[in-house]
Amino acid sequence: MNPFWPTVPKRVFHLADAAMTSEDNLDFDTLAVRAGQHRSEFGENSEGLYLTSSFVHESAAMAAERFANRAPGNVYSRFTNPTVDAFGERLAALEGAEACVATSSGMAAVLTCAMALLKAGDHVICSNAVFGSVITLFEKNLGRFGVATTFVSPADVAAWRAAVRPNTRMLFVETPSNPTMELSDIAALKEVAAAAGAWLVVDNCFCTPAIQRPIELGADIVIHSATKFLDGQGRVLGGAVLGKREVMMGEVYAFLRTAGPSMSAFNAWVILKGLETLSIRMREQSRRALALAHWLERHPRVGRVLHPGLASHPQHALARRQQSAGGEFLGGAVVSFEVKGAREEAWRVVDNCRVISVTANVGDTKSTITHPASTTHGRISPEARAAAGIGEGLLRVSVGLESVADIEADLARGLG
Repeated sequence: MNPFWPTVPKRVFHLADAAMTSEDNLDFDTLAVRAGQHRSEFGENSEGLYLTSSFVHESAAMAAERFANRAPGNVYSRFTNPTVDAFGERLAALEGAEACVATSSGMAAVLTCAMALLKAGDHVICSNAVFGSVITLFEKNLGRFGVATTFVSPADVAAWRAAVRPNTRMLFVETPSNPTMELSDIAALKEVAAAAGAWLVVDNCFCTPAIQRPIELGADIVIHSATKFLDGQGRVLGGAVLGKREVMMGEVYAFLRTAGPSMSAFNAWVILKGLETLSIRMREQSRRALALAHWLERHPRVGRVLHPGLASHPQHALARRQQSAGGEFLGGAVVSFEVKGAREEAWRVVDNCRVISVTANVGDTKSTITHPASTTHGRISPEARAAAGIGEGLLRVSVGLESVADIEADLARGLG
């Protein structure tokens, strides 16, 4: 043994030795920094990064017990890794969920949830204003295996109720929607789902638990693309499925263990660092986004601006009710707006940006801009884009931490 290594026994350190959860009655900001940490015998203050594919067992008998799930312990990093577990515990504490299954990306989280809980012959009701790849996944990929999907307006509760069939097993929604910033009434959709005996799955990517906690509003399952605001700096990919322990550690975990859409330990460690500043970033980026939204509303070349924090947003009152985790209404850091004209005028704004990054990612500390009709939603049909309200003049800006004045000047160059 290295003579400079400490010889203190394991688990003698205080505070974060036992992972903290939302049940400890700690504030959100404290959980974001401390939850999920299990210190090793070395007493590290920053979470340990376990870059290993497998784990050693004390005996053949112990290996057999762990492989059979009869004894706790790590087996193989495809489905058990201490760093990934730390990420899952922390995010679950922030969302108020019992358990979390971490995945390799946000789309892997959607796929894992669907494959774990649906079967051939089942029916899904999905918002028509979700990320384009989600529409493709439900409509084409899962459709090939006998799962039918009906797409409805995210804000029309009557349409969700009318779409229910005897075999409806899942309601899937993003709120706010990407990129039109429409809101869904989570509590109202929970009533529809409960009456149908179906899961209500809410993608909380745009708000994060710093702004909105869907489980408290009635959601059964929460989905995240941890790639976005949870990491917060555009560094790595990751995803998560959260809900009741019985479901997460049952069907969902079983699919992940078998199929392997797993989060890497390194990515989990990076996103753990991102979670530490989540609350601060969401507050500041949301403040800047609302200031930009007000500026865009006054610009003569802008037709309309979509941000839940604006009084002009048709669901502003609902936003204030749902997006108030911690008692503070923020509205989020994503602003969409329609340039007067069509694709040519919208692309001119994008092409004249010198500060804002031209990329489809959101949630970065660097502001980003994209033209959804030709990027994130370019693979879906023109009819589906029209139904979702995604026109050729629509642009989406994820507001970062730059000066608002510099962001405005960057957009003004192309709008002018």
